[in-house]
Amino acid sequence: MPAAKEELHLTVGDREVIITSPDKLLIPEARVRKRDLVDYYLAVAEGALRGAGGRPCVLVRYPNGIAEDFFFQKRAPEKRPDWLEVAQIRFPSGRSAEEVVPRHASDLAWMANLACLELHPHPVRAEDLDHPDELRVDLDPVPGIEWPQIVEVAKVAHSVLADLGLVGWPKTSGSRGIHVLVRIQPRWTFDEVRRAALALAREIERRAPQLATSKWWKEERHGVFVDYNQNAKDRTVASAYSVRAKPDARVSAPVRWDELDACNPADFTLWTVPRRFLQVGDPHAAIDEQPQSLEPLLALAESHGEGDAPWPPHYRKGAGEPRRAPPSKKPLVEVARAQREAEAIAAAEDWKAKHPKAAAHLQPADVLVDKMRGSSSVSYRVRINLEHVPARLRPKADKPAST
Repeated sequence: MPAAKEELHLTVGDREVIITSPDKLLIPEARVRKRDLVDYYLAVAEGALRGAGGRPCVLVRYPNGIAEDFFFQKRAPEKRPDWLEVAQIRFPSGRSAEEVVPRHASDLAWMANLACLELHPHPVRAEDLDHPDELRVDLDPVPGIEWPQIVEVAKVAHSVLADLGLVGWPKTSGSRGIHVLVRIQPRWTFDEVRRAALALAREIERRAPQLATSKWWKEERHGVFVDYNQNAKDRTVASAYSVRAKPDARVSAPVRWDELDACNPADFTLWTVPRRFLQVGDPHAAIDEQPQSLEPLLALAESHGEGDAPWPPHYRKGAGEPRRAPPSKKPLVEVARAQREAEAIAAAEDWKAKHPKAAAHLQPADVLVDKMRGSSSVSYRVRINLEHVPARLRPKADKPAST
């Protein structure tokens, strides 16, 4: 007779959650098992639900841990507890899906049992799916940019918002960047919120042109990219207290503005954040107390007098959007396609080892690793910008390697 699979039965409030294979390693380097992930989300449930609760969430699943393939599951599993809430989301493609809406700690435990490391909520509440109540500022550094410069750009964002009478709530992204959230009244459409985010990105760039950029095309970026397109409909970002698929089990951690200079994003992990939560509470505890108006940012957009900026791939052409193609003529070569980011980075290193004379002239931002998001998964494209390589040393384009 085959041995019964190990299960862990948890009572969370008045609900029972079954955790299957609780000792399965999800993040080997940090020794994070599935039961550790469940324990983490129960420990920080109040804060995690403040960030993702009541919102439809995409399930980002790592069934065999972060070393293996993962996938985006937009549709809630048909086999689910009766108490789990779902909401029907309609995508820009015209399709729709019922997505999980966590509201209780038991919901987070159930999601963790599916090996959902990350919480990826939409910026809307289940009660009103057409009007976002959160504007998201994603400060995304190009390669080679260190934490102090990212913090300086966050301070500029803070200053712009304050000058407009708005309050921003910062958190580490759980990777290399910073997110700033603005809780808004659910009165405006996705397009209007994106337009407001674009105005904010352009104003940050105007005030700190050497540090920040609003340029969409990677080969045109420098410093810290202020990603306004995270506010386009159907885009999600890791929310507060979300674990990230990083070897150190890093967490997207809410912080106070006066903590940014001294903190290190690597200090916030699945193992350390519960203790911080007990000691200092949730720095975002008051985020819902006073939803704000988007009018100051929309007025800023009008005052800029600029047109639209490029939308993400696969979105319908925006009114007034410029030609959806890189405007620059920089000498780019595609060198690899990969299924995982680590494989893409390794492929870039292989190319540099193969072409050492050219590689000696590259700057960190000249290696472009593009995330290509599909309907349920992502892949990666690796390009090299040869503009800093003397023409005589530029290698001919090879057939892109596949990994």
